[in-house]
Amino acid sequence: MGNSPVVDFSVERSHLASSNGNGFKPKRPLRVLHVINDLSIGGTEMTLYKLLSRTDRDKFKPTVISLNGVGKLGDRVKQLGIAVEAVGLKSGWRSLSLLRLARLARRIEPDLIQGWMYHGNLAAQFAGLFVSRPVSIIWNIRQSLYTLDDEKPATARAIKLGARLSGWPSRILNNSQKSVSQHAAIGYETSRTVVIPNGFDTESFNPSTESRVSVRAELGMPAETILVGRIGRYHHTKDHATFMRAAALLLNDYPDTQFLLAGKDVDWNNGELRTLVQDLGLVERVHLLGERLDMPRLTAALDIATSSSQAEGFPNVIGEAMSCAVPCVVTDVGDSVWLAGDTGRAVPPQDPEALAVAWKDVIGLGTEGRRGLGAAARTRVMRRFSLASVVDQYESLYQLVIAEGLATSTKSVQLSASSPAMVPASEFERVDEQFSKITRQASSRG
Repeated sequence: MGNSPVVDFSVERSHLASSNGNGFKPKRPLRVLHVINDLSIGGTEMTLYKLLSRTDRDKFKPTVISLNGVGKLGDRVKQLGIAVEAVGLKSGWRSLSLLRLARLARRIEPDLIQGWMYHGNLAAQFAGLFVSRPVSIIWNIRQSLYTLDDEKPATARAIKLGARLSGWPSRILNNSQKSVSQHAAIGYETSRTVVIPNGFDTESFNPSTESRVSVRAELGMPAETILVGRIGRYHHTKDHATFMRAAALLLNDYPDTQFLLAGKDVDWNNGELRTLVQDLGLVERVHLLGERLDMPRLTAALDIATSSSQAEGFPNVIGEAMSCAVPCVVTDVGDSVWLAGDTGRAVPPQDPEALAVAWKDVIGLGTEGRRGLGAAARTRVMRRFSLASVVDQYESLYQLVIAEGLATSTKSVQLSASSPAMVPASEFERVDEQFSKITRQASSRG
């Protein structure tokens, strides 16, 4: 396990066409159930939203289950006409929320269940136990994995359990080759792994002079101010500290530069981040905007976009900035350098001096030089990472997996009940205990 070659999805798509004549043509839209930890605004969540916004509804009928709350993004999903359910799984796997998850799965009767990230993957596998007929399961791993020490204890346990169960799903999706190799190193099965990169909405994320002007006006800065940005949630792997230290260094040479940061917990209520900004004397130059719904506008307003991460998979925020024709400076982690190509600058992680030098290099290009670099970045995204092509790959994979008839019935207990809303308590407790036993074994061996 973990040593098999990664499946070439282009070959699989050819196989689908050849083995099904004119392609897989079911008589009704295929029911696809997406299971995700929550619907806050983050990279994984936005990838799901973008996929749902472009899903061919004549071919697929999607439903979303959030293990926790619906959140702002959940409301946006609902506006697409897609059902969203929340099970409130906050008190651990041994809770009545699992019964609600089971009942929802029975009621929806999906043809395919796709998990998103570690907890969502495990929950998707669990939900598949309760569907009254064979159902295909796909896991979706959305990050790199340099060390389990970077993860919360509960997430680390979920990762270890995922490795033990990774032979169960029909396919495992990764968004980068780096992620595949890192997960294989800790025991994840790769014989049915597929790599589909993130796709970017070049219509929503596009160059905008209006955004540049309005954001500067909103933040009270002169129109000609150089604005360096870092979009993304607050997490130690995102390394906001390196960004801030580089900002302090850059101001020695470009004292009028300002810095925009947005994302979950990236606001002045974050004591750790606030203290760092204050200690570095950056209060008058840094804008912490928190979680926003106008990311295309904020991104298009930047002169330079940055990923300062010490661990990364395939960063959405960089592809979105490139789509807005904004030059990018990235750390050499995950597939960031491959994404940016020769349209940006790359520096080692956790090196504020190198990051500041790269910023100075891009600033030194002048307005026209930055425009040229940004135009090349947008062209690269449109040619290689368009949302339309990525959605097509997801939909083709769904059709392939369902057409193959890969079911979990040989590896899981299929429960029977007279009504989707009435899963017998005795059966639920039995399967719940089996699942918890596996969890305990994985934890004790990890």
